[in-house]
Amino acid sequence: MAAPELLSDEGYRADGRRPAELRKVRARMGVFAQADGSAYIEQGNTKALAVVYGPHEMRGSRSKSLPDRAVVNCQYSMATFSTGERRRRPHGDRQAGELALQLKQTFEAAILTQLFPRSQIDIYVQILQADGGNYCACVNAATLAVMDAGIPMRDFVCASSAGMAEETPLADLSSPEEAASGGPGLVLALLPAAGQIALVQLSARLHQERLEAAMEAAGGACRSLHAVLDRVVRERLREVTALMGD
Repeated sequence: MAAPELLSDEGYRADGRRPAELRKVRARMGVFAQADGSAYIEQGNTKALAVVYGPHEMRGSRSKSLPDRAVVNCQYSMATFSTGERRRRPHGDRQAGELALQLKQTFEAAILTQLFPRSQIDIYVQILQADGGNYCACVNAATLAVMDAGIPMRDFVCASSAGMAEETPLADLSSPEEAASGGPGLVLALLPAAGQIALVQLSARLHQERLEAAMEAAGGACRSLHAVLDRVVRERLREVTALMGD
């Protein structure tokens, strides 16, 4: 598919969105009672689940514990039914390992790990349905799950992808858009209140001017996501407060 097909002459994308517009976002917190924290999110047709355990004592070798902060352990997986391909996705999948490492780096930048020395925080994320922005959906779900667990963070962590249709930046790419543009040009994980970048990744070369435009598009999408996730957290707080009052 040629790049012009990503955007109609009227300035609309194939799914009817404007270039900077997010896909529809739905999210819930507290979906698993047996976990310390959990959340489910839908961004368009991409669906992700996150579960958090901890902080708890180190499991396995205590030599891996850190005297001044908690260890953040992340695992990323895709359900076998998450895409049209029905191939088995082993836990040792290389891409899954890379995404788990990125999640770890992202949440080490956001969680106040120094409050929990010699302990461990486990974050497990799974893509239930893949339709673009998989890593971003996992970050957003994990943010809600960490907050559901009551683990203090510096800020929300919000993530979005961005790509280019000729000279026009597109935010929050769907799977067809990723395929058409050769992948998400940029993935950004942002701490929106402080404007701090937790993670930025480029999967394709971008000229400096295009990079700035893509960064701005992804940053705007992250700030829009922050408003959505903040509402979800406030709704969850009202639910928990009402349950405690009963």
